[in-house]
Amino acid sequence: MGNRFAGKQKTLFKKYLGITSLIIVISFCFLGLVMIVFVSQYWQNEKREVLSKNAYSVAEVAGNSVFQIDEDYTIDGTRMQIFMTAFANNIGADIFLTDRNGTRLLSCYGSSGESDATVKISSDIMEKALSNGYSGQGNLSGVYKTPHYVVGAPIKTISNTSGDEIVIGAVFAAASASFIDSYRMEVFRMFLLAALAAFLIAFCVVWLFSYNLVRPLREMAVAAKRFGDGDFSMRVPVNSNDEIGELALAFNNMASSLSSGEYVRRNFIANVSHELKTPMTTIAGFIDGILDGTIPPEKESYYLRIVSQEVKRLSRLVRTMLDLSRIDNGELKLRPARFDLSNTIFNALLSFEKSIEDKRLEIRGLEDSGSVYVDGDPDMIHQVLYNLIENAVKFTNEGGYIEFRIEDLPDRTDVLIRNSGAGIAAEEISLIFDRFYKTDKSRSQDKNGMGLGLYIVRTIIRLHGGDITVSSVENEYTQFQFYLPKKVESQKSKENSREFPKIKEAKPKLKEPKTPQ
Repeated sequence: MGNRFAGKQKTLFKKYLGITSLIIVISFCFLGLVMIVFVSQYWQNEKREVLSKNAYSVAEVAGNSVFQIDEDYTIDGTRMQIFMTAFANNIGADIFLTDRNGTRLLSCYGSSGESDATVKISSDIMEKALSNGYSGQGNLSGVYKTPHYVVGAPIKTISNTSGDEIVIGAVFAAASASFIDSYRMEVFRMFLLAALAAFLIAFCVVWLFSYNLVRPLREMAVAAKRFGDGDFSMRVPVNSNDEIGELALAFNNMASSLSSGEYVRRNFIANVSHELKTPMTTIAGFIDGILDGTIPPEKESYYLRIVSQEVKRLSRLVRTMLDLSRIDNGELKLRPARFDLSNTIFNALLSFEKSIEDKRLEIRGLEDSGSVYVDGDPDMIHQVLYNLIENAVKFTNEGGYIEFRIEDLPDRTDVLIRNSGAGIAAEEISLIFDRFYKTDKSRSQDKNGMGLGLYIVRTIIRLHGGDITVSSVENEYTQFQFYLPKKVESQKSKENSREFPKIKEAKPKLKEPKTPQ
């Protein structure tokens, strides 16, 4: 059923193209209708104006052509016929004269010529024409069989007896209304051809625009499918600065993040597998050797100590994983107390006493160190110091040094741990606090870590309201510096925005190795 639905659904391209085309068609239809109505109205007004102008012109000529005999008024028919014929042919209309009763006297046909000369014009039309003029549309009281535009003008002359202006008849100019229908059809035909050409051009432009608009979305869909298959290498081209371009850029950033996450995940699995496999293989091998007698009794205690170390290594691994799980779940909570930070550093150092002696490392800065009390979780800060000292011991060159410096300030306590050695490359400085990141990919030195120690360190420090930074000079030293506010709750937001105090750096001179007391 899902496939059947997918087969029937319209693509975004088809939807956009269809809606846009429909809007264009509706717009053209509305524009055509409005244009035809306005053009027709304009033509009608223009036609009426022409008829009116010519009717009044003929009426004026007729009034000047009247001669009076007693009480009778006569119009020069020959002269009027010439004028009327010229006017009728010029405007394409019928022109005829009537007396006051509506009886036709003279006629000239420049239009249809279908009028009935025997039909008298109705009295109401004549009344309007004789008074102020007439304008209307119809068959003119049966004169025409089809609708006509008709304009009537009074014929006025001066009476010889009284000297007053009198109206003796009317001039009517009529044009067939069928011309407007032909005109409308001609306008409509021209508009239809123009609209069809414009629609084809608009359709092509909209098609191209729609295709280019949805192409990045199609590419994103293809890329998303490949992401689902585990291939994060595909990227969507960013060809614009609009919303689609921003979406493509965000999609590429997401792809890079997924790719990085997948890389981290695979490295994490490889690291965990390696870290679990190595001690478990060692433990199983030595225990089997003891059980089957391969290892002689006098060597059992030696190998059991190795087994104990590997068990502790597994324990640290499990603890680190549990800490990571607590961080991700937001379950890492502080148990604040006031404790001696110097004593915590000494206790953490004692855990590495044998490694320090084996590598003949010099411990600096703790010779005259007194008690420095801070507010925080003692166990978590011990873990921070343990991880930092473990890194320092691991990466310090043989015969090198590890330097500690504690500075008790009014609002916070600064701790600096520096060790000699190869240092950290500049391009890796910004990455070392990321989870699962290991600077030594070969595990030649960092063979007991998974790249979680410094991530956990930074998380704990920030949970206390402090922060930690790192600086290094290759082949000289690596330095970690963190601070803890004096009052976690009240100083947290303020201390996060402060910078570390500048500590003057000087190239240390190596001294004879000392064993921590």
